[in-house]
Amino acid sequence: MSNITAIVAEADTAVRVESPLYHANLPALAKKGQEGGVVLREKALLGHLVLRGNVTNELFATTVAKVLGVALPTTACSSVENNQVLVQWLAPDEWLIITASGEEEQLQAQLREQLTGHYSLVDVSGGQTVLTLSGPKAELVIRKSCHYDVHPSSLPTGKCVGTTFAKSSVLLRRTGADSFEMVVRRSFSDYVWMWLQDASREYGLVIEK
Repeated sequence: MSNITAIVAEADTAVRVESPLYHANLPALAKKGQEGGVVLREKALLGHLVLRGNVTNELFATTVAKVLGVALPTTACSSVENNQVLVQWLAPDEWLIITASGEEEQLQAQLREQLTGHYSLVDVSGGQTVLTLSGPKAELVIRKSCHYDVHPSSLPTGKCVGTTFAKSSVLLRRTGADSFEMVVRRSFSDYVWMWLQDASREYGLVIEK
């Protein structure tokens, strides 16, 4: 099964799930031996959950930490992760939880089973995707596409910020010295893909599976 499509069973009916960039067929553009300053990859079909709640409520915080295996990040624009989930701070009472494809349903069920009181949990998996940019010229592409200062002193590894990217919006996170992740809404994904092709042209764009 392609990493940009999947077949899931729902009420005994097969449902085809497609990545927001399914039509671009990025895996087919990945060729061995390619060289360039920017490497692009879509981490397609991951599970995306948006959780809202009062982190100062000890029961809420400890319950979520027990289910996720990590405590919710409380510092603005921070993120935490383990082998199962990546949790990114969106607001003082809001977090984006990203998990492996197909794991979001069970994780959501566990949270709903154990959480009590006032909270919100929404599955937005079909509404966005994750793009990674890496390579020696990746930061230059981000710089000319984004108003936010992405120098490591302003955007260190692990920090995530909601910002503009060209004329769209993304959740941008530095994952290493020369690597970044962007959470992109489905409606903006084609625009961002076309922008990245143009913005990376002078450095050489490599597509990675």
